[in-house]
Amino acid sequence: MWDVIRSPAGLYILHIGYLEEVPQQLWIYLELRHIHLSDLSFALRSLRASIINPRPAIYSTMSGQRFEPKNMLYRNLGNSGLRVPVFSYGGWLTVGYNQKGDLVKDLMQTAFDSGINMFDNAEAYAAGESESQMGRVIKELGWDRSDIIVTTKVFFGTGDKERHNTRGLSRKHIIEGVNKSLKRLVLDYVDIVFAHRPDVTTPMEETVRAFNYLIDKGLTFYWGTSEWSAMQIQQATEIARRLNMVGPVAEQPHYSMLHRERFEAEYEPLWRYENYGSTIWSPLDSGMLTGKYNDGIPQDSRYHHNLGGAMDERIKELESPEGKAKIEKVKKLTKIAERLGGSMTNLALAWTLKHKGVSTCILGATKPEQIKENVKALDIYPKLTPEVMEEIEKILDNKPDSPPSYGRLTTDGQLM
Repeated sequence: MWDVIRSPAGLYILHIGYLEEVPQQLWIYLELRHIHLSDLSFALRSLRASIINPRPAIYSTMSGQRFEPKNMLYRNLGNSGLRVPVFSYGGWLTVGYNQKGDLVKDLMQTAFDSGINMFDNAEAYAAGESESQMGRVIKELGWDRSDIIVTTKVFFGTGDKERHNTRGLSRKHIIEGVNKSLKRLVLDYVDIVFAHRPDVTTPMEETVRAFNYLIDKGLTFYWGTSEWSAMQIQQATEIARRLNMVGPVAEQPHYSMLHRERFEAEYEPLWRYENYGSTIWSPLDSGMLTGKYNDGIPQDSRYHHNLGGAMDERIKELESPEGKAKIEKVKKLTKIAERLGGSMTNLALAWTLKHKGVSTCILGATKPEQIKENVKALDIYPKLTPEVMEEIEKILDNKPDSPPSYGRLTTDGQLM
């Protein structure tokens, strides 16, 4: 067996009765990285097990389909080196709910063929079924793993609220939750793991260390946040810096023409000073910005089928005076979209891409033709000149106040 022991004379690795001294440089490195001896012992035992009984790869890297990015635009995910498409495909309220089997395959294949190679999920989506469906399709389609970006999120668990340690951002749930997600996705690793919500009951340092454990073990490359406050994101970032660890690289917030306050005000310093990335969700505001609700609720819409919970609130909003005022704005914006040679959907999606803080925009299409329509926003995007953006701004009339500036210096000494 392998083990690590510390004595007054130094640090030693014990292996089948033999002691081998650990070099002083490695000892210092372990101290600086705050790596516990128990963690090192576990890693050595795992290494020995993998040598004696190597784990077969869950996901083959051999591919029958080569990814073609088409005319997709790519951006760095925040201050990381990861290049992501400006449009990605998500499993919330789509995969694993009413969409299963061949339909999921059609949706993901259409996305892939349209230049979308980033797929978002979460342990909570359809109580884990969304991950299972998406993982099945990835395996069946035989995509090269290096061609795709797969993300998931942990916090809510899969719905069992009575089991306290199957939720939250404790070290236990983060590690166990991600391992369960990987089994459902039939993958050895995901590219990004997001903390689906902040957990005020768990010390932030524990959460930061747990995500770094996942990175060190090769279970993910990056980690991020979702619906965290700017202060919580900054706290996690500073703790990671102090510990010489990897900090979060991106936030997953709600952002659209009709939902701007947090993204453009509270988070603005993150985009400006930290170069924090984002993977925005609901850019079409649950369909309101497509124009489909201009004349009521269509029978083929998710509002008509009403999935309960958040949908109940959205239906009430749609039927309220505020909702009707938003519909009037959409009708006016539709005229601009038509003038530019596109649809309201195209305009709404392209508009989000104009914000420098947006890394990728998550699409939640339930039909293949919706995905094809969504990516046409790339044709509208270059037509959004400052004059057109100003015209849109006058109709929206909801730009949040800019956060106060306390005078920061740029690298060349200029006051910002």
